[in-house]
Amino acid sequence: APARAGGDRGAARAASSAPRMVLAMRPTAPPAALGSGAQVAGTDTVGVLLLNLGGPDTLDQVEPFLYNLFSDPEIITLPGAISWLNGPLAWIIAKTRAPSSKQGYKNVLVGGSPQLRTTIAQGRALVDALASRGVTAKSYIGMRYWHPFTEEALAEIKKDGIERLVVLPLYPQFSISTSGSSLRLLEQEYYADQSLRLLKNVVIPSWYNRQGYIQAMARLILERIDALPEEERPAAHVFFSAHGLPKKYVEELGDPYQAQIEATVSFVMARLRSLGYYNEHTLAYQSKVGPVPWLQPYTDDKITELAQAGTHSLVVVPISFVSEHIETLEEIDVEYRELAEEAGITSWQRVPALGVEQDFIDDLASAVVEALPKMEQRPLQEIDDGRPVSLRVVNDLVSLRSKEEVGAEYGPVRVRRYGRVGFTPRAETINGRIAMAAITIASLVSWWHGDFLNVLLEGRLPFEWF
Repeated sequence: APARAGGDRGAARAASSAPRMVLAMRPTAPPAALGSGAQVAGTDTVGVLLLNLGGPDTLDQVEPFLYNLFSDPEIITLPGAISWLNGPLAWIIAKTRAPSSKQGYKNVLVGGSPQLRTTIAQGRALVDALASRGVTAKSYIGMRYWHPFTEEALAEIKKDGIERLVVLPLYPQFSISTSGSSLRLLEQEYYADQSLRLLKNVVIPSWYNRQGYIQAMARLILERIDALPEEERPAAHVFFSAHGLPKKYVEELGDPYQAQIEATVSFVMARLRSLGYYNEHTLAYQSKVGPVPWLQPYTDDKITELAQAGTHSLVVVPISFVSEHIETLEEIDVEYRELAEEAGITSWQRVPALGVEQDFIDDLASAVVEALPKMEQRPLQEIDDGRPVSLRVVNDLVSLRSKEEVGAEYGPVRVRRYGRVGFTPRAETINGRIAMAAITIASLVSWWHGDFLNVLLEGRLPFEWF
């Protein structure tokens, strides 16, 4: 039976925790409204590129995986003058963090990366769901920090002669550090290869507000509530744990992640209330490391606080994850559960990641079908009509420096390069780096007996993001 506790008070609490931005849930169009997928997909095979973080398959791969992760400037952002130190710093971090990270991965990597296994299964299920909608598709996997890399996926796409591509990041909420990083790399590869530039494509940047996704999440939560003893269900506390993010991403860079997470929680709780579940809920952020402030409240602090306030039953929801990996299997299932039990929590139910839940896969398939017509829209229609446009649209016609640096061609125009002699920008950059290297080495020597090395070795810098 549905748990009914809190009544109007539960609804009021949900309203008070509504996101700061006004974000609306997007209804999933019924199949009849979409028509036959073949009408928009045609007879050719549509490529669907699934983007995800990636992870090591064996313990020996943990260190190189960490290097790939922390050498990404979207993860550790250094000032422009010393941005070239990303690689050396990533090497140091990987070396110092690998031993402790291997301990965390030890029980997770049973039979390889759980995230990769799930992503492969999601791709197959998505292809089947698209086939039932009249769309012939093939899925490709592009991981950001481990095999199969995005570059490998693009090579397969070219080999298969795919002419239309839907890019689908498997992050429900958009963040600069996740979807943004993967899409930035994809854009770089895209503009660097003229054959890829001819590929029609569309990106689904986030889908946190899709009705099917929200309903799938709510269904999994109520199943875990119902798994509790009947007398505990009304008082069970729904605990949403999202991956954390440094506050500066939101406050200084305008990252929409926090607003989209809060909106997701609001939508899910509204769905639960419509089904008769009025349980109290909390949103907190996990995986915080380093001295800089991250989004709050923190998961560990909030678990302790709830236990001290008399909560005994938790239904824990990994809200920003759609596949199992170290953050769910180790951090939530082991570390946070041990903390909860020590604090006095007596009942613990963890909602599984969505994985290949059919209603979730069906919603992703609908999102792909809905996106297909956008490939046929002329990207320069706004310019033809004389309407105001964004810089990104103009970027398809105008030679910008970022595109020149990757040797790009775009549109019908080839980038023209003019030779320069003397102190070229490249020569000045090299000279500057040599000078900065000397300064940095001298600084490191002077800091050798100070705090820097201790901070580094103890992991108090933001090393472990995922």
